Formats: sequence, structure tokens, C-alpha cells
Amino acid sequence: MDTPTTIYIIDDDAAVRDSLGLLLGLQGYVTRVFASAGEFLDACTPDWTGCVLADLRMPGKSGLELQSELGGRGIALPLIIITAHGDVAAARTSLKAGAVDFLEKPLDSAQLLAAVQGALQRDTERLQAADAAARTERLLARLTDREREVLDLVIAGRHNREIAAALGISARTVEAHKARIMAKLGVERLPDLLRLVLPLRKVKTD
Repeated sequence: MDTPTTIYIIDDDAAVRDSLGLLLGLQGYVTRVFASAGEFLDACTPDWTGCVLADLRMPGKSGLELQSELGGRGIALPLIIITAHGDVAAARTSLKAGAVDFLEKPLDSAQLLAAVQGALQRDTERLQAADAAARTERLLARLTDREREVLDLVIAGRHNREIAAALGISARTVEAHKARIMAKLGVERLPDLLRLVLPLRKVKTD
């Protein structure tokens, strides 16, 4: 079952939760509200999509602690921090850690909606990148062990003769393997092959 794109509102002030839920609901967004970061973390699962609106200062875990906890769990929901305190240091910390925006109460409706749209766009791009990576992984699974060895050396920037020497095969055989690799991955040129595979390899090594 697909999880609907949702804006998760986390604030210990019930009036703030209600007003944000009403404002966003009138714009057609699906919302869920939580009174604390702990309550949200107890419910949150990695398949949730959308974004998080979290108060900076709450009993229990703060908005920044929530941000850190989400990162530690590998949950990539975009986060918008909201606060009444205008804490510049906290703003810098949250933005450096990947928050989409940092908004001061009382919230400006236009700024809030713009931040939410930006956060949802970031989540859409994240999901699209994950889908593309999964498709590439499925294609790579079709390669033989030898083809994988050739591909690794191609990605490392080795020329056919270098690959042939490293694997103990002829340059002509290397060229044949490269042709089969590109056919299986659905690309026609070496630059296309690199654009397809390099982002996936980067994710694995980061």
C-alpha cells in the first residue's frame, strides 16, 4: 500500500497544531499532528513521505534533537524548523544539518506555504532518485561476474588495454564485454553508462 504524502506537524502547543493543520488542510494538504518529538518518532516509519514541521523548543526532545534522531535512523523526511525564539545559532545548526527552512512564529502564511512546497519538492526528488537507483540495481544484477569486473575497471577510468592486462583477457574480449554491459543497461555510449552508474557508486561510498 502506498503511503500518502503527508505534512507532519510536531508542536507541544495545541493551538499551533490546530492552526497549522487548518491552514495546510485548506490548501489541500494531508496533515498529521503530534504533541512531541517522541510521539512522532514512536509512530514514524521509513516509508513515510512528505515533510516535517517541528517546533524548535518542546518538552522532551527539541526540534534539533528530532532532526538528529531522524538522521540517525536513516529517515530522510525534509524538515522545517519553527520557533518563537529567533535563535540564530539554532537556525544555522538546523540548516547546516539539512533542514529545508527555519521559520519564526508568528508564522507568515506565504513563507510557510513556500517552505512546505520546497520541502515536498525535495522529497519528490529524493523518491525519484531512489526509484532510479533501484532500477539501476536491477539492471546491474543481470551482469555476469566478469562483466561486473570490466564495469568496475571502466568506471575507474581504465582503457581497454589496461582492463585486458588486469583481467588476463584480450582487448577485443574487453570490447565485447563492454558492448554486452551497455546493452544490458540500456545505454549506447560510455558517457551514458557513467551517468547511470556513478551516482549509485557514490551513494554506496559516502
